[in-house]
Amino acid sequence: MSNERHSRPLPTFAAPETFFATSNRSTDAAISLAGVPFDIATTNRAGARDGPAAIRRASRMCGGAYPDNWADMYDLDFADVGNFGLLMGELHESLKMIEEQAAEHEHLIAFGGDHLITLPLLRAASKKHGPLGMVHFDAHVDTWEENYLAPVTHGTNFRIAINEGLIDPKRMVQIGIRCRVEREVWDWTLDQGVTIITAEDVHMSTPEKVAERIKEVVGTGDGGGKTYMTFDIDGLDPSCAPGTGTPETGGLFAWQARAIITRLHGVNFIGMDVVEVAPAYDVGEITALNGASMAAFYMSLLAARK
Repeated sequence: MSNERHSRPLPTFAAPETFFATSNRSTDAAISLAGVPFDIATTNRAGARDGPAAIRRASRMCGGAYPDNWADMYDLDFADVGNFGLLMGELHESLKMIEEQAAEHEHLIAFGGDHLITLPLLRAASKKHGPLGMVHFDAHVDTWEENYLAPVTHGTNFRIAINEGLIDPKRMVQIGIRCRVEREVWDWTLDQGVTIITAEDVHMSTPEKVAERIKEVVGTGDGGGKTYMTFDIDGLDPSCAPGTGTPETGGLFAWQARAIITRLHGVNFIGMDVVEVAPAYDVGEITALNGASMAAFYMSLLAARK
């Protein structure tokens, strides 16, 4: 595909406020980019419903080729398909609607919204591909148990996903974890077979070694199964991502996340999301820019694979 479909003849500041300024809005593109403005499952500060709009605006700075691998993401057939529809105030009905809309797309990159949106996205993807491996950047394990105080939140999503068989926990790796957490939640996560790489582990290692460990867990090439990436922006340190609902000190720096993602060649990714960007708490759009950038690095992997 030529670059003409995604050409940007205008200056960046005047480019269309679509994801990566694409002019392609087709629902038949190989890769669909969608906003999911849902944030009624947050446990701290709300506001991630405005994340898709902020990321779209910032993403105009991010398209093209990067020196990490010189693969031009504009060689991909991708389109901005708009925002998914939701039912205001209705959590479970909205999750059902997100799943149904996600099922219409073969390879979806979604921008939230809080992290609960990943649950219906996984439900849709697993129906097509079976249980998935997962590369999960986050400050939080998100495997808390449902209870009367918090039956379904953005912190219970992956316990639900594991229990429903949407993901293979032995092929799930969490990167950047550093939140306060009950010991039984931590132990339950490990007991399922999940690999946890804490933020301190990343700081004490190198991106190359972290990427190799991720690939060992999820697999690569013919021996690697289909894998989903979810990037909670609070996986980054608040100095890089202040605009989020539950910031945690001591996180990954943007350069570390970039260096890890761009070294994940060979992983068979079938979808991705970026969540928890809450622009009301942002400073100078740096959180939105980093959110858009992580998706751009993911797309550069897809372009390199092509």
